[in-house]
Amino acid sequence: MYKKYIKRMLDLILSLLALIILMPIMIIIWLLVRIKLGKPAIFKQERPGKDEKIFTLYKFRTMTDEKDENGELLPDSERLTKFGKILRSTSLDELPELINIIKGDMSIVGPRPLLVRYLPYYTEKERHRHDVRPGLTGLAQVNGRNTVDWDERLKLDVEYVRNCNFMNDVKIVLKTIKKVIKKEGILVGKEHTMESLDVERKKINSANKKVRK
Repeated sequence: MYKKYIKRMLDLILSLLALIILMPIMIIIWLLVRIKLGKPAIFKQERPGKDEKIFTLYKFRTMTDEKDENGELLPDSERLTKFGKILRSTSLDELPELINIIKGDMSIVGPRPLLVRYLPYYTEKERHRHDVRPGLTGLAQVNGRNTVDWDERLKLDVEYVRNCNFMNDVKIVLKTIKKVIKKEGILVGKEHTMESLDVERKKINSANKKVRK
């Protein structure tokens, strides 16, 4: 009942209220991003949502468009500015995702929407993370966020799907607020050393093939 009907109703009501209350802050951030990082101020990227349906995710831009002598974009860690790090460490860059929640692409609580290119690398069990709408925050985010390895992170996502209920969502939201205030479990720029899921699992698959030989 909660998962099928009530959760979506609460998402819509709470995200609308949050958008109205936070709109002045979002306008200020939008202006600062335009001044410090250029345009567009809103970063858009396709991500897989519920049932792996692709949607466009909205976030505030945190990186420049600096390129090397060959015209290629510099690594993310080099394009991430001090201002961008502040936005990420405070999670303010994710405020535009309220629009995604209102549209029905996302939920307040759920597994984070990851990259489309990761889809072929999930196990059958891990694919169940897409049985619900992705969230602004989730169980993995309050249990280490990007400081835990991929296996544990995806395991927590599936655990959330299996135990999705009102009280668990409330607990996750409260823990999220606490962690954002304390800036716990957040690695940005060069601090973030974890490999992309696809890169990590390609290496594992390659190593397994060599062992079989």
